[in-house]
Amino acid sequence: MIAERIAEHFEGRWLQGYARGKLRRDPVFAAAFDLLKDSPLPVLDVGCGIGLFEFYARERGFRPPLLGVDFDAGKIAKAQHIAGRAYADIQFKVGDVLSTGDFRGHVVLFDVLHYLPAERQTELLKRLIGHVAPGALCLIRATPRDTNWRFRVTQVQEFLLRASSWMKSSVRHYATGEEIAAPFRERGFTCETYPLWGRTPFNSHFFVFRAPG
Repeated sequence: MIAERIAEHFEGRWLQGYARGKLRRDPVFAAAFDLLKDSPLPVLDVGCGIGLFEFYARERGFRPPLLGVDFDAGKIAKAQHIAGRAYADIQFKVGDVLSTGDFRGHVVLFDVLHYLPAERQTELLKRLIGHVAPGALCLIRATPRDTNWRFRVTQVQEFLLRASSWMKSSVRHYATGEEIAAPFRERGFTCETYPLWGRTPFNSHFFVFRAPG
């Protein structure tokens, strides 16, 4: 099983359990893979954490180059260690989208936006657009601001993640769906949005932006 194979690469029961549970319950990995699996283009993962999407993609046979960036040096070190031992052509860097040079291909951003203030969210989205190749995809999973129970559960979870020090940043701003989509529409991208919470209680939504051309 993919979740088991990936989890076994991590050191420590807690981290193995986290990886195993995340890969089993979170639908974002399969959703993104299904959209990218037939493409020859490389993929940039901004806010990659410990590299679960990269390892999942490799386990399912995705062969183009993968680049993950994250400002958490501890998580990147774990991802680099596993990639060096078990997976080919995956690169991890400490940093953000500014660390990616002239990358052009598909871009994914999962559960990152709300850690930035509103103005920096817009700046980040515009930078991501610059790395999306013609006809390629930018896939974003985010938590749009809402009043439903899922949104409240998400807020509690984020508080606990910060209290446990697993996340280095606190929530700064929950954007609306239109705030997320606006920079892409201005550049001619098509947009599809749908809920993507799977078997989780969180208010997760998936944004699929395709570049013109």
